[in-house]
Amino acid sequence: MSQWNQIQQLEFRLLEHVDYLYDDNFPMDIRQGLASWIESQNWDTAANDESMAAVLFTDMIAQVERLRSQEQNFLQRHNLKIIQQHLQVKYSSSPAAMAGVISNCLREEQRILSSACMQEQGPLEKSLQNSVGFERQKNMDNSIGMIRARVQILDQSVKYLEDMQDDFDYRYKILQSGDQGERNNERMKQIKLKLQETLNRLDFKRKDILTKMDIVIKEVDDLMTSHLGPVLRDWKRRQQIAAIGGPVLTGLDQLQNWFTLTAQSLFQIKRQLDKLGELVLKVTYDSDPIPLQKPQMDERVKYLIYHLIKSSFVVEKQPCMPMHAQRPLIIKTGVQFTTKVRLLVKLPEVDYQLKVKTTFDKDLPPGRVSRQFFILTNNTKVMDVEDYSNGCLSVEFRHLQLKEKKYINGTKGNEGLLSVTEELHSLSFEACFTVLGLTIDLETCSLPLVVISNVCQLTGSWASVIWYNLLTDEPRNLAFFNNPPRATWSQLSEVLSWQFSTFAGRGLNKEQLSMLGDKLGTQKPLSDVGEKRGSSRQQFPCADFQVSWSKFLKENIAGKTFSFWVWLESILELIKKHLLPVWNENYIMGFVSKEMERSLLNDKEPGTFLLRFSESHLGGITFTWVEHDNGEVKLNSVAPYTKSGLNAVSLPHIIRDYKVYSDGFAPENPLKFLYPDIPKDVAFGRLYNCQPSKVDPYIPSILIPISEMRSSSSSVTSPACLSPQPPMTPGEFEMLSDQICFNMNTMTPPYPE
Repeated sequence: MSQWNQIQQLEFRLLEHVDYLYDDNFPMDIRQGLASWIESQNWDTAANDESMAAVLFTDMIAQVERLRSQEQNFLQRHNLKIIQQHLQVKYSSSPAAMAGVISNCLREEQRILSSACMQEQGPLEKSLQNSVGFERQKNMDNSIGMIRARVQILDQSVKYLEDMQDDFDYRYKILQSGDQGERNNERMKQIKLKLQETLNRLDFKRKDILTKMDIVIKEVDDLMTSHLGPVLRDWKRRQQIAAIGGPVLTGLDQLQNWFTLTAQSLFQIKRQLDKLGELVLKVTYDSDPIPLQKPQMDERVKYLIYHLIKSSFVVEKQPCMPMHAQRPLIIKTGVQFTTKVRLLVKLPEVDYQLKVKTTFDKDLPPGRVSRQFFILTNNTKVMDVEDYSNGCLSVEFRHLQLKEKKYINGTKGNEGLLSVTEELHSLSFEACFTVLGLTIDLETCSLPLVVISNVCQLTGSWASVIWYNLLTDEPRNLAFFNNPPRATWSQLSEVLSWQFSTFAGRGLNKEQLSMLGDKLGTQKPLSDVGEKRGSSRQQFPCADFQVSWSKFLKENIAGKTFSFWVWLESILELIKKHLLPVWNENYIMGFVSKEMERSLLNDKEPGTFLLRFSESHLGGITFTWVEHDNGEVKLNSVAPYTKSGLNAVSLPHIIRDYKVYSDGFAPENPLKFLYPDIPKDVAFGRLYNCQPSKVDPYIPSILIPISEMRSSSSSVTSPACLSPQPPMTPGEFEMLSDQICFNMNTMTPPYPE
């Protein structure tokens, strides 16, 4: 079943989250009409490859055109035409941006599908949903709308004040132009009286405008402090969570709109104050309120503009290597990486190019890190206006590269106590420009980075990125791993499930997470081992226990030579490269303890088997099947298959062709039913490879996985007595010998129960 078909079967609560993903950036009509084609493309790679993105963009426009030509409904055909034109205008100059949008939507769909099997959302996702609630968005829109309306009214008031002042100026000049003798006649007295009345109204109007302007400035200040600031912090927090596999980051366009509208209101107030200053030069008087109040209001407006624009300079795309786009914040020396910054405020015309300079480990205290790096490539670029971002400025660095500094005499100086993968670094961005006579220094920085020199350090580095962004919202706490905090299991289990939904397409259910909790050595075993898979009972520990950083990555699992995260990461890698179809069909139970395995299979038919990941081998998968021996239930587990074996034969093939050679009897396949009772060929039939369609002069050969199983009595018999019983014919024996020799490279003896 396609991913989009699965999405449409979700409950209403989850469909609302899907609805939030699709807007003008990627209309749902296209997702619906081109579902199969969209899901068959590699959008992750295209988002970081302009040439590939351009090909996909051209193909998508052609697909939309085909869809439109086949549509019978006139209104829908018209809508598709509008959508096609909109996509062409929006993404023709930036197809990689379209690929990034689609990649995010597909990834978020996968995460939503994964969460559907969970009985409740985790604490992180709940907190993120609260931060972007509909009510909060509506309140922001209302507040900004009211401020914009009041500023427009102030514009009209200043215009009215200017007209009133022109009237006063006209009357005053008439009075001044009259003869001295005429000034005492009745007409001149009336003019003086009118002039005084106009001046009184003028004074009242000036005071009224300044009072209302002061109120609006206070409202903008409160909006920035109490609303815009927290919303920006929430967005940055959601960016952290999205970086480690959480809900896809959305809302930047909305945030940009709020920042721009607020800035436009401040720019407008600044122009109004400048206009009041011009009016004072023409007409002033004793106790004129403008010279008394305008300087202070000018300073407040400049202060708000300055801080609003400074805070709007954000890292839109955190540094990442294109080949590892799903694992940002890890940089390998000598390998190009990309990053992008954006100014969320649409500025008035700037009379020069706005250059952004990026610096690595700027102002880092000496002795903080044992390794130092510099940017090898060009580190300065000019910000451009993006059409698809409503005219705001942004710049993307696509070809940055790090190089480690050379040290005198080959020594690095201070060798830190932290490992390479725990050492955090930072990438800073700086720019400076002048707007409305105000010079603004912009500066922002990436989230902490881990720098590696070998891909073998990727596993530990990703653990560091997860731990940091899970447990702190500080943007630059580079000393975090000097004393890393503990994570609660509810936090950690949610993020572990995200790793599987992000990298393997399907997250973990509560039973699988329960076993992982047990693997960390802190969860009590189930009291009722007879409980079956699929039970509604929550298999979590009573207390939300804590997990230390050392327990997660640095300490080996009891009795093993590897840590918890290294073991889990090897499984992720195995799924991604060899088991995706089987994993996404939910055929791999995966994480199940020995006790639970016995409980699940104990009363099943002979030949019932389940698939689980090995606890003793890194990146291994095994199957355990039921066998009845003289009325007793016996469980057999095959030696784990790892990537080396799965490179030669796929897991569905292994299950189809697996044979057991037992004490001389003809080999047979003991695997009949996938747990609980699905016939093997029904479950895996469509995953078996198709027969080659081309004509080949060779007879096709296959690898047959075979195990040798001996009874306990035969295992102690002398070699002279090991001939098969009952005896085979010479032809049978020769055929079996050839078959065993041919498949020696796939022989995997079953484990004893």
